[in-house]
Parts: sequence; C-alpha cells; structure tokens
Amino acid sequence: MIITVFPGQGSQTPGFLTPWLELDGARERVEQFSSDAGVDLVAAGTEWDADRIRDTQVAQPLIVAASLLSYAALTYAANATPDGVAGHSVGEIAALVAAGVLTPADGMRLVGIRGRAMAEAAASEQTGMSAVIGGDRDAVLARLAELDLTPANHNGGGQIVAAGALAPLAALAESPVPGTRVIPLQVAGAFHTRYMAPAVEALRVAAADVPASDPRLTLWTNNDGTTVDTGSAAVELLVNQVASPVRWDLCMESFAERGVTGIIELSPAGTLVGLAKRALRGIPTVAVKTPDDLAAAAALLTGEGA
Repeated sequence: MIITVFPGQGSQTPGFLTPWLELDGARERVEQFSSDAGVDLVAAGTEWDADRIRDTQVAQPLIVAASLLSYAALTYAANATPDGVAGHSVGEIAALVAAGVLTPADGMRLVGIRGRAMAEAAASEQTGMSAVIGGDRDAVLARLAELDLTPANHNGGGQIVAAGALAPLAALAESPVPGTRVIPLQVAGAFHTRYMAPAVEALRVAAADVPASDPRLTLWTNNDGTTVDTGSAAVELLVNQVASPVRWDLCMESFAERGVTGIIELSPAGTLVGLAKRALRGIPTVAVKTPDDLAAAAALLTGEGA
C-alpha cells in the first residue's frame, strides 16, 4: 500500500515554487489557484522573502497549491494514483482534493478563507507555538497542562508542539522537562487550540455550500488517525481541526496497522518523511521537493522502487 502525504505550515522556503513553474501548464494552474485563494501565489512562491511567505494567510494557500501541483505531476509521471492520502494540518485540504472529496477550486477557495480567518484569530491575542523534542511523553504532557499550554501537534517520533500564551511558552523554554529541547516556532499564533475558535466558525460558514464527494482513495484524518468514508464527514473534520490538536502520531500508527509499504511526501516536502523515518522505520519514503524527485517517487508509487 503506497500513500502520499501532504505537509502543513512551516515547510515552505523562499523560491521553492520556481522549479515547479517550469512544468508544462504549471504557471497557468497556479494563476488559477491564486484567483481561487485570493493570493498571488506565483509571486509568493518565487519572489517573496521568508517573512512574507510565513504570513499565515499566504503560507497556507501557497503550501496547498504546491502540494496539488506536485501531486498532479507525480500521478502524470507514474500514470497511477496512490492507495491512500493524508495531510498534516492545512495539508488535509490537499489530501481531500487528491481523494476527490473537494474540487481543486473549492479546496483553494477554502484554504484562502482558512488562512485569512486563522491570521485574524491569531492577531487578536499574543500567542505562539514551540516544538518539544524528546523526553518522557507523559512528563511533557503534564508540564504543558501545568502551564495551561495545549499539545497542539502530536507529531510522533518524540515530538510534541506546545501552543498557547507567550508567557507560559517562555516558562517552558526556561524550565524544560528533563531530556527535552524546546524550539520556538516562527508562526503567528496558537494554531489548533481554543484560540482558533473564531476561524472554525468562519470556515464552517464557507464550507456549508461546498459539495463534498465521498473519497475515492483511503483518506486518514488528523482528528484521531482513523479513515474517513464520506465526504461530509471529511469536511466536518477538516473544519473542526482548525481548533483541535493534530494527531499525526495516530495517523502514523494507522499507516503501520494498514500495512503501508511506502510513503511519498509532496512539495514542500521533508518534514513528514523525517517523522516517518523515526516512527516507521524500514518503510521506504520519498520527499518530492523539486521535479527532479518525481522519478524516484513514481518508481515507488508503481512498485518499481519498493
């Protein structure tokens, strides 16, 4: 069982879209994505600096656009589709498009709204996120509860992302759990926590009129790592996930239980493959960072590289 996974915010670097735009029809497709999302994604992915593309309302549609562009290039190169898909955080929108739940236009429209709504929610209070690497899991969770911080991302591979107000995040960094490293993340606010409740409602209103088809591929949810069988359930989970923790650890456990034999991460790739190498040792992976990686990914997808 070969699956493709779609990254979340924080994976993008300046100019990463440039080589993808050299593919036939790619620039025109991204221009359409820009119109759907309300962001100039061509300029964002080729010209804008790190600070500008880190802006939530830019980063989210830019990541999803790159993922969809590279997914289309992969399936064309391989003349095949994966057995299943999953996305981390905003990457779930790309996964729903790949699974046929949403059209590309609806997916890009929703991610534009999601990014703007989350940026607005983040601006209302001073919050942030920090990655906690290593240490005893129970001790880390107890320390976060003590500081009124939320474990917003359970990423597996010994990584939990804490989110909440800046003062307790600073306290966590000053007095970390033994055996851990605390790394502040360059994000606008406490995503996947109660602070994002206004964004949930904005996205719910936008999604109410979007038609959702049942998934054509196995589709996992960040909510609890299970698979989703209907389009309506997939969209509801997508909306609620904005203010709920990302359980990527449970997704990876589910991948193992379902007998996944290969994982391909779409652009801007690297983070999820890195987690898989630690938590799912021995399963072949390919990170599709540029078009040069398509041949290896296509070989894995078709069984030639397994």
